[in-house]
Amino acid sequence: MSGRPLEVLMRRPLFPVAAVLVAALGLSACGGGGGGSGDSASGDRTLVVDTSFQLTTSDPARMFEPTGQIIDHVVYETLYTFEGTDSTTPIPLLATDEEISEDGLVHTYTLRDDVTFSDGTPMTADDVVYSLNRVINIKGNPSFLLDGVTVAKVDDTTVTLTTATPDPALPFKLTNPALGVVNSAAVTEAGGSDQPGADTADTAEDALNGESQGSGPYTIESFDVQDQVVLTRNPDYWGEAPAYDRIVLRNTEAQVQSVNVRSGDAQLVVDLSADQAADLGSQVTVDSSPSANVFFVYTNNDPAVSTITSNPDFQEAVRYGIDYSALVDLAGEGSSQTPGVIPSTFLGALDPSDAVERDVDRAKQALQASGLGNPTVTLSYPSEIQVNGIDFGDLAAAVQQQLAEVGITVELAPAPVQTALEGYRAGTEEMGLWSWGPDYPDPSDYLVFTPGQLVGLRAGWPAGADPELESAAVAVSSEFDDSARAEAYTSIQQRLNEVGPFYPLIQPAQVLAYATDLQGVAFNPSWTVDLADIS
Repeated sequence: MSGRPLEVLMRRPLFPVAAVLVAALGLSACGGGGGGSGDSASGDRTLVVDTSFQLTTSDPARMFEPTGQIIDHVVYETLYTFEGTDSTTPIPLLATDEEISEDGLVHTYTLRDDVTFSDGTPMTADDVVYSLNRVINIKGNPSFLLDGVTVAKVDDTTVTLTTATPDPALPFKLTNPALGVVNSAAVTEAGGSDQPGADTADTAEDALNGESQGSGPYTIESFDVQDQVVLTRNPDYWGEAPAYDRIVLRNTEAQVQSVNVRSGDAQLVVDLSADQAADLGSQVTVDSSPSANVFFVYTNNDPAVSTITSNPDFQEAVRYGIDYSALVDLAGEGSSQTPGVIPSTFLGALDPSDAVERDVDRAKQALQASGLGNPTVTLSYPSEIQVNGIDFGDLAAAVQQQLAEVGITVELAPAPVQTALEGYRAGTEEMGLWSWGPDYPDPSDYLVFTPGQLVGLRAGWPAGADPELESAAVAVSSEFDDSARAEAYTSIQQRLNEVGPFYPLIQPAQVLAYATDLQGVAFNPSWTVDLADIS
């Protein structure tokens, strides 16, 4: 898996990547030659995009994979969205206004009254309520985005979302393509349901994989999770018409993507590493920006799992024994050390000056203070996937060598991702090397690293382990003021870096390579790239 992961590790399923050959697809007419004009033999303008598929469905209530988010973002529109590369300021799309009650629980949204679905049916509040309740009741991968949320209709152009506790991240969550609004009448006719029990009663997925029911600028022409997906411009789109008549997304390995974009057989590729994109020629533009993925190592804090890795002095030795700058060099141009678990482009990210620096003497002193002698530990990681072109095995081998220099022997334990996930999720790994990709671009998504939360528990860090940190996490969860939130998340990460069993390593680069005559190509961590913005 390369490109934009990785809550594959928690929620997103993985599929093997199949190399897609241009000749086999018969799509050479779609390519723009060297210039990437995209004019096919029929005169339609076609954009060809190569990506390594992480895709199971286009049904928004069940979709939570990177490729699915690219697709659904231009097929199913959401109440809120982001502009271009920005992921810090949600802006209204299907909504026009938000009012929040004094207690912070009730979010009232006024809806646009000029939106129509691809079959011409006007969108109303009924469609919004149906769509969000369908996500909740299907209980699929994206349902957690609406945990504790009650959706209700006020009138034809007004809905309320009531949260169980104040949730300042709600507008950020509402940008996720999985919360796209569907044509409720058409989906119901296809077997859909928004009622309790929809997890077994709803049978609309196959129909939605064949014919989309959204209000976006594109509709689905054909859908194959192993091969390719073809999108067709919605001729009756209520908003500004996109430039391309058709978009062909092909399931293509990164090595083949570099060949295809250089030759002009693809106009845009999204899964190259910085090294793979280094020599693509003058007809290809390469944009490199910080991805939202964070690699980290953790040591299990549970003495029942390991008396070695749960030792605080051992953890200190690991923290200062890792050579972070060397890992940045290994990751390639555009990558950077991540000072904390929150990516640099998000609210509350730590300043680079807060990053831990390697200190071999300090690491050796901590190891001596641990009383463990020259310990041996096992480092587990997924063996057959990549994130932004970076191989977990390469990072693991580097960490192994670096910790050996301070007296820690690391035995590498690669495993197929599903096997590795079993130990990771069960909290039985002695040490682990993983990556976290955001479920939504808000720092609250990273509270999972605190004691008693999802990733904290996987690292053997139970509730009650650090009351100061846990109290801060609870307090910031209900804070709506951005300056106060930024300050709180900064303090939380600084505390994590002092006492937590986590060691943030690097934030790799996200590379987009495309024909030089394309405009509007911009990386956004929520959906990688907005295909409707490209001209």
